[in-house]
This record gives sequence, structure tokens and C-alpha cells, in this order.
Amino acid sequence: MTRRTSTSTGSAKANQRHGDFARNTLALIYDFDGTLTPQPMQEYTVLPQLGIAPQDFWAEVNAEAKRTGGDGILTYMRLLVEKIEANKAHLSRDALRKLARDVQYFPGVETWFERVNRYVASASGGTVQARHYIISAGLSEILEGISIKHHFERIYASQYHFNHHEVACFPTIVINDTSKTQYLFRINKGREQQGESINEYMPEAERPVPFGHMLYLGDGLTDVPCMTVTKNYGGFAIAVHNPGNDNSLAVCRDLVAGQRIDFFAEADYRSGKTLEKRVRTILDLIIARIRFEREQHAFKTEMDAR
Repeated sequence: MTRRTSTSTGSAKANQRHGDFARNTLALIYDFDGTLTPQPMQEYTVLPQLGIAPQDFWAEVNAEAKRTGGDGILTYMRLLVEKIEANKAHLSRDALRKLARDVQYFPGVETWFERVNRYVASASGGTVQARHYIISAGLSEILEGISIKHHFERIYASQYHFNHHEVACFPTIVINDTSKTQYLFRINKGREQQGESINEYMPEAERPVPFGHMLYLGDGLTDVPCMTVTKNYGGFAIAVHNPGNDNSLAVCRDLVAGQRIDFFAEADYRSGKTLEKRVRTILDLIIARIRFEREQHAFKTEMDAR
């Protein structure tokens, strides 16, 4: 897990006690593989380094998970360690981080985050801040080295334990389809560090990023738990499809049929494209919500003072 800046629930509570409206943040939360990149991150990095064909690796993962009834993410992480050992490769954290330079993005991704930030600042008159997060089943050790890392408040991903020889031994954090949802609640409650408990009750008014201020972007069925939780709690979800993948559009249509998402669009993040238009439509609505909530807060403060 990585972070860019800190979030303080305590300061939000303090601001509220002093009559200030503290929930001026909206969150854009992204899956990574297939959402920001056309292929899984391993296919740009560790698999080519090991000389392993991606289709062979994923077929072996799927067969092994089916045979053992095991978790797919745990299975791929274990098999990856075995492949590294079998190839006598020394893929340390630093080596994996450096391999991230080969990760390729969908068009417009590298300028997307600053454009979103400028749009939110302009549309809100400078009163609302956009924050970006990644929640990925991929490897934190790779995501540490991606060129767009500095745009994210936090990156949540699966991690390995490395021994004193800097050899990956076993997973210490595994993020799968359903466990991804805990990180939505971390963002919601401002309990963003891995060791912080999110199980204690927290009144809705004290949660720094309400679900109604969230937009989740994903690409497929593995994102359904996060999409469902976000929408069920009042937030929004968008799916993107890869025009180079025949099945990708069909999956998006299924997500619409299941009412998992509000929109889908081609994974083209460039200015003026459909995805930007639909994201901005949702951002406008979130900004309007925040403006309403701020005025509602001011009205309640005014009434309390009478």
C-alpha cells in the first residue's frame, strides 16, 4: 500500500465541532488492470522478464485454482513465486519497481488526473478537492514504480513478503474481488492505513468521504463487488471497455443489464472523449451534492445558534 498525502479524520471532526463544513472531498477510485491499462501489469513486467507467455501462465493459474478450489489471486501469487525460483531470477522489490516503466496505459491516462483535478476545482469554484485511489489485485511492488503513481492519494494492492535476500517468499496482503470493498470503507471513514480498524461505528456525519461523493471506475466482473457497494450506498460506477477486446463490450452490457453501473464508455481517457464527458456529468452531480450539503450544514449551524 502506498500513499501520496495524509487524510485526517480527527481534523475533519475538529472542523465540524467548530462549525466548518469538512466534507469537501470527492474520490475517484480505479481498478488498474484493464481499467487504466489494456493488459494485466504482469504482462508488461515480470512475465516477459521470465520468458513466460501470458496466456500459458493465466491458463495454469485458472486450472490450478479450479483443481484446488483455491483463491485465484493467491494461486497466481504463489505460482509467480515458483516461476521466479524456477528461472533463478532475482526479482527484488526494486527490480519489480523498475520493470513498471514498461507498463502501457490507455490513451490519455497520463494526463487524465490533472485534467480531472482542474475540472473539479473550476466547476466547484475551488471549494471541492478531487482525490484519486487505486484498488488492485495486482502487485504493490510493481505499482510502486508506475509513472502515474504521484497522482494517487493511496494505492491498495496485493503484496509479497521479501526475505533478507530480497526474495519474494509469500503473500502478506491479498486483495481479491470481494476484499477490495474494505478499502472503499477505509476511504469513506478516513481510516486509510492498513493497520487501522474500520469496524467501529462511525456516524455518517463524521465520515470524511461519503459514498455519495465516490465514483468507482472498473472494467469487468471482478469489479462487481466494488461497483455494487458504491452504488448501493449512494455513489456512482462507470465501466470502461477495451476496443481491442471483443468480450470487453459484452461484459459492459451485462453490467448495465445488472444495474451495476451508471455508464460505460471506451477506455479512451483523452480530452473530449465519451469517457471524460460521462465522468464530468457525474462529477457535476457530486459537486452539486457537496454544495447542497455545505448549505444544509450552514443552515443547521444557524438554527443551533438561535
